Amino acid sequence: MNKEFIIALEEIEKEKGISVDILLEALEAALISAYRKNFSTPQNVRVSISQETGDIRVFAQKAVVEEVTDSRMELSLEEAREIRRDYEIGDVVEDEVTPRDFGRIAAQTAKQVVVQRIREAERNIVYEEFSSRESDVMNGIVQRTENGNIFIDFGKTEGMLPVAEQIPYENYRNGDRIKVYIVEVKKANKGPQIIISRTHPGLLKRLFELEVPEIHDGTVEIKNVSREAGARSKIAVWSADPNVDPVGSCVGQKGSRVQRIVDELGGEKIDIIAWDEDPRVFVANALSPARVLDIFINHRLSAARVVVPDNQLSLAIGKEGQNARLAAKLSGWKIDIKSESQAAELNDFVEDDPEEIQESAAALESFVDEPSSEGEQVGENEPLEIPPVTEEGEDGEDEPEN
Repeated sequence: MNKEFIIALEEIEKEKGISVDILLEALEAALISAYRKNFSTPQNVRVSISQETGDIRVFAQKAVVEEVTDSRMELSLEEAREIRRDYEIGDVVEDEVTPRDFGRIAAQTAKQVVVQRIREAERNIVYEEFSSRESDVMNGIVQRTENGNIFIDFGKTEGMLPVAEQIPYENYRNGDRIKVYIVEVKKANKGPQIIISRTHPGLLKRLFELEVPEIHDGTVEIKNVSREAGARSKIAVWSADPNVDPVGSCVGQKGSRVQRIVDELGGEKIDIIAWDEDPRVFVANALSPARVLDIFINHRLSAARVVVPDNQLSLAIGKEGQNARLAAKLSGWKIDIKSESQAAELNDFVEDDPEEIQESAAALESFVDEPSSEGEQVGENEPLEIPPVTEEGEDGEDEPEN
């Protein structure tokens, strides 16, 4: 070793951010192992590397004991005091045993240690950088496909997009630039393993935070998100500022803001819902684009029975129950949807069949609403007045996103 080696380590410290002290410490430990392996000795040894000159020295260490049982590891007090008179029992005596050709062994070991430490440091730097970005969105470039899993290049490392986290029917071609949600970052032998997603509800939330300044600065708050990736999503938003329209802020002028998110998600439809602390209003909004006539709420069961116009039933339920399912997930309420005629038939059936009155009454009782501010039960005399949620669409068809 020489001064040039120390200068090289200092350059590595500047470029890679790895301390010279850490490199020298690792090198000393590796040289101890190399010395024992090459010279077949069980001795305790210490390796010292001068940070000024790069010189390497090896010292054999022997413990000072009252009675020597292994002369290779121990030294009597009398022998130790022949070397230096102030040695006591328990002290360690060092004797330099640097081999003549140890420089060659040291050079080979140094190369291996430095390369290994550089790799470990780079992996740790990448891990620290990406672990702090869990639950965040990143841009990446589609690199390759292996067993259905897509690998996305982030520059310093790559992330894996498992089959289960891919949007159905979305095509990923090499070189495509996409946004992904970082689900988890784990340490692995070959570097950090980054699991990413295109289906996670957090991706939709983060995209709105990036696209809508009012969400980013806290003026508009995202209350909840429900998503069936690739098909449809619902997002509930709210603002404490009465002068701010949370839905309009997310939609943007002529739908520009939400359209950019729709394009990023491959055409996924997005319903932007106004959150309300009144569960009846919120459930009605969540069922958009269907129009709701009446709602019965049971707080104990977290259940809601919703009455919609006959021509809105299929729209409220949605294709394969998708709209009702997303609304239930968004609002946190179990939702039972009835058409106006079904609700009327149920009332007629209870009145006309005395044998079924008790059973039907018990079923309906669980959905009896709490008294309104006027002391009336919802549905007793007048239908619930619910603000219009969205324009009425064609029966059974999905409306375009807000």
